[in-house]
Amino acid sequence: MPFISKDWRSPGEVWVKTEEGWEKKKILECCNFLLGQQDNLLTRYSVSDHSDEEKADDIDNWNEVENSEEKENKGSTNHFKRLRTKYSSESQYDGVIQPHCHITIKCTKEIAGFNGLSEALKRLDFRSAVHDVRRFHYICKLLDLLVSHRLNALSGCAQRVLFNIIEEVAHQVSQSQQNKHMLDRLLGQLREVVECACWGRPLGSTILWEQHLTTINRIHEIADQIEIRQPGDNEEPQFDQLPEECVREVLLRLADHRDLERSAHAWGVMARLVDELRIWRELCQFHFSPRQIQSVIDSSPSTSEDWQLIYHKLRKCYGLREEYAEMIQLCRNCRCLFWHSIGHPCIADTDPHFMEKLEDVDKNSLYVPIPPQAFLKFFSL
Repeated sequence: MPFISKDWRSPGEVWVKTEEGWEKKKILECCNFLLGQQDNLLTRYSVSDHSDEEKADDIDNWNEVENSEEKENKGSTNHFKRLRTKYSSESQYDGVIQPHCHITIKCTKEIAGFNGLSEALKRLDFRSAVHDVRRFHYICKLLDLLVSHRLNALSGCAQRVLFNIIEEVAHQVSQSQQNKHMLDRLLGQLREVVECACWGRPLGSTILWEQHLTTINRIHEIADQIEIRQPGDNEEPQFDQLPEECVREVLLRLADHRDLERSAHAWGVMARLVDELRIWRELCQFHFSPRQIQSVIDSSPSTSEDWQLIYHKLRKCYGLREEYAEMIQLCRNCRCLFWHSIGHPCIADTDPHFMEKLEDVDKNSLYVPIPPQAFLKFFSL
């Protein structure tokens, strides 16, 4: 007779059913987007206006209903909604654990870790982060790298999460009426992946790719319905009514030469301003160091006054500087990825002895910004 006992290595995972399937509870605790869809999950109390006995009673009631067969009926759902409303505040992430993801930097004999991309994207709450203008460009760059070069190397779960994020990007572009060119670029890359399929379809599960193609078709429908609305004639001031000094200041804040070229085609005044040396000189100074600029000038003395030509030579030689309003950060203390503006539950905040050691250390030096290319290296991509 076989002996069945509890697994001594781990108590196991707690799984919760969502609209997208079964998901680990520890991932949902960090995922604000899925938490909004799942009313049967109460993560952490953040408001201290209620007594501990009252919170404990509510948690007991939660566990009793969750283990019963009536957890799917309407009364239970309303009860869960009342609990979440009772202990929630106006902040987007109050009442839930801050989005973060612990990773393994280096495997040792004692620690053999594996970083999963799909779990990291969920725990960092990328689907909700798409709606933050500070993180939008960072996420789109990451999606661009995954779709263009590494899509076939992803697991089925990671592919599904990736397509869901792209669909959320489409909704954000449709609502904000901005960055439609980024969505068009992603859709063009997806079209190439599907058309350049092996044996008639991309590699992977047939059923899974049927779901992916359904998602891609939904994204195309959203993109086809996007129509950029022009401002009304009665709205003032119009852009063409601004003085040249204001238009020049706008152009000086563009960090991409392609945006300058498009601006020159849009309006004659901007075309004249784009030809000014100051625009291209400051663009060179933004992307490249003085030493790099001087090296190109020394190699071609005849082009020392043509800053547009110098910029394109520097771009081909050194590449452009990547600038994002907000990036994923890596905490050196706890090896945790997180969004800088939200923070994360760090070991340094809970261990008083550890905090004493960091008294004379600059806290900003403990957080390392992670560009999109470096982010993918944690997952062997």
